[in-house]
Amino acid sequence: MTGLPEANSLEARVGNTPLLRPTRVTAGLPASVEVLAKAEWFNPSGSIKDRPALNILRRALQSGALNPASGQRLLDSTSGNMGIGYATFGAARGIGVTLTVPGNASPERLAILRALGAEVILTDPLESSDGAINEARRLAAEHPGRYYYANQYDNPANWQAHYATTAPEIFTQTKAQITHLVAGLGTSGTLLGTGRRLKELNAGIRLVAVQPDAPFHGLEGLKHMATAIKPGIFDESLADLNVTVSTEAAYAMTLRLAREEGLFVGVSAGAAMSAALELARTLTEGVIVAVLPDAGFKYLSDSFWK
Repeated sequence: MTGLPEANSLEARVGNTPLLRPTRVTAGLPASVEVLAKAEWFNPSGSIKDRPALNILRRALQSGALNPASGQRLLDSTSGNMGIGYATFGAARGIGVTLTVPGNASPERLAILRALGAEVILTDPLESSDGAINEARRLAAEHPGRYYYANQYDNPANWQAHYATTAPEIFTQTKAQITHLVAGLGTSGTLLGTGRRLKELNAGIRLVAVQPDAPFHGLEGLKHMATAIKPGIFDESLADLNVTVSTEAAYAMTLRLAREEGLFVGVSAGAAMSAALELARTLTEGVIVAVLPDAGFKYLSDSFWK
């Protein structure tokens, strides 16, 4: 941006999110067990997806794979947050963004995407995120000159964003005391990138992967890996522990975080915190960091808030 120092740019605000300490939902845990929340809604577009969205966009521009001067657009599938990240930085840079989105994505997410100027193509809600992936693949194959297919599920720039930023932030913020990382599986980029780097820093850190307990669920952004199209970047051998969370448990925790902690978060954050607290009850000591991906604004139309 002309005349504006880089430090004051929108992109410079990505990352360096706070690590918060819930107090009421953690009541009853041993004093030697600490549960902390990585508050990713502090990113510019409101979610953790700003990290990989920006990294994917920058690398595509640097390599020449994306050439906006020719009218080429960024294309990807999304359940909402990654698309909002793309649309945010695309708008800031004057780059067109086309997104395939499941038809059951929350109306708040769709409204935000359209407000940011993204072209939104809705896909069959019964096919969930897999239907959006297949539609993006079809468009990329049929119109290779029109689109740069960002392919967040297979693009290594996704997990590398977390390797370079999320992991060192957490390690520094906990003063190297973190013992467990708890993160949900969607593209799997957060767990893979953050987890790989944390393991390099301390091989004793345990990685906990969280996913829905059934193929049909209400945890937008998370995948039931056994029945979904597995992301190309996914490495199922990395996690030390795999846990499942029901939609009902995630919803209940999301409400508790809002009403008992003042943490207005999304349902995947509720799932991560639910898993983190279950884990904490099995420990005698440790420092658990749960990644809370986004805020609750994009879920207000969901009935569970009532």
